[in-house]
Amino acid sequence: MTVARRDQSLYTDLARAVRDSGLMRRRHGWYSAQIATMVALFVLVWVAVVLVGDSWWQLLLAVALGAVVTQFGFLGHDAAHQQVFASSAWNEWTARVLAGAFAGLAYGWWRGKHHKHHAAPNQEGRDPDIAPGAIAFTAAIAEARAGGPRGWFVRHQGWLFFPLLTLEGLHLHASSVRLLLGRAPVRHRWAELVLVVPRLAGYVVVLLLLLPPGKAAAFFVVQMAVFGFWLGCSFAPNHKGMPIVPAATQLDFLRRQVLMSRNVGGGLVLETAMGGLNLQIEHHLFPSMPRPNLRRVRPMVQAYCREHDVAYTETSLLASYALVVDYLNHVGLRARGPFECPLAERLRA
Repeated sequence: MTVARRDQSLYTDLARAVRDSGLMRRRHGWYSAQIATMVALFVLVWVAVVLVGDSWWQLLLAVALGAVVTQFGFLGHDAAHQQVFASSAWNEWTARVLAGAFAGLAYGWWRGKHHKHHAAPNQEGRDPDIAPGAIAFTAAIAEARAGGPRGWFVRHQGWLFFPLLTLEGLHLHASSVRLLLGRAPVRHRWAELVLVVPRLAGYVVVLLLLLPPGKAAAFFVVQMAVFGFWLGCSFAPNHKGMPIVPAATQLDFLRRQVLMSRNVGGGLVLETAMGGLNLQIEHHLFPSMPRPNLRRVRPMVQAYCREHDVAYTETSLLASYALVVDYLNHVGLRARGPFECPLAERLRA
């Protein structure tokens, strides 16, 4: 068997072993308990908001609401990846309701963007998560902003990245509404509008009815900041600072997903806090695997990568954040070296 054929079969062999292990089976009980718990907590937070009334203690409830809404974002992410049910339609509508009615996010916006990311993580021109935006994630983007205030921002963007995440919640809501009110095609646009717009508008109205304007504004700011920061801190360690792949580079599926992803080590508390995104390598290899099974498949993936000499990256949470800050502050330098495709190197050899 040629090197190319053998490398192409790497993922097929691993996927067969994982499928035979039963870890792809749905975990209906686990997800039912998670969804019921989050709905109950969502209701309890709002009951507490009503009972506490005109008090600055409301800011603690804003933090709690931000945390609960973030968990709905994770559950919507799981359903969108077909992890909850065997039926695609059930998963899609579950994601639409959880993300729209509870988190105020449009499933249609997230689905298109996130699926492109999974298809080509960290690849220039293909992964929207490293496309030009407020942050320069690649050398080409950084070099285009080399002079003046933009250049200063790029040189310090690592330190600014985490404070900017406090605005990510507003950005996600604005992107969702912009898509739903725009002309781009969206499946079930009206259903999503009915879920997302009343959720966001009703949130503001309820705050103004229950609290004085100043406290309502403070509640809104704190909740949005917690939501954006928590969500961003859960996604940021996964790929930032990992190799950037040139647009024309071809990689087999296993290496494409493993080499560009980073796991964050930790126990069940960390896994819950990050919605399972700390197990990013396993999630990218098996995106439809139920979240609680990712930690169970991890030893199998680690052993398989060792056997086939595929670098498997895992670090602590704080170390991953340090890598993100360092990479972003030096992105023009860190990303200058060309990415060497392992398969191409072996074929040349």
